[in-house]
Amino acid sequence: MEELVIEGSPKTPTIKFDPNTGYLLLKGRSIPENSIEFYKPLVDVLDAYNSSAKPTTKVDIQLEYFNTSSSKCILDVFKKLEAINSGSSEVTINWFYEEDDEDMLEAGEDYQAIISVPFKMIEVEED
Repeated sequence: MEELVIEGSPKTPTIKFDPNTGYLLLKGRSIPENSIEFYKPLVDVLDAYNSSAKPTTKVDIQLEYFNTSSSKCILDVFKKLEAINSGSSEVTINWFYEEDDEDMLEAGEDYQAIISVPFKMIEVEED
């Protein structure tokens, strides 16, 4: 399986997924024109990864902002990770948020309440 790398832009996050190490990074702003189309390659690659997942899968979510349509797609990604977690891989999601960003902390907590995958809330200092 090949690595998935989507370079970020002012409207889309950087996505890096390495199936050989079981590491996923989602970083930046997520306000793409078409969220479903943008996140589809990631959802597809996670589907494929599920059948040959590494023993541990680590996910770093470092989003500074995402819109409503992105939030649904991010939930779809988390549902794929939930399926991987209930299979042969132990998934950990690290949700990073800036210390004064209550909205991102709450968004992480909302996802944590919906998905049965261990979440770690990690506060970072603002840039």
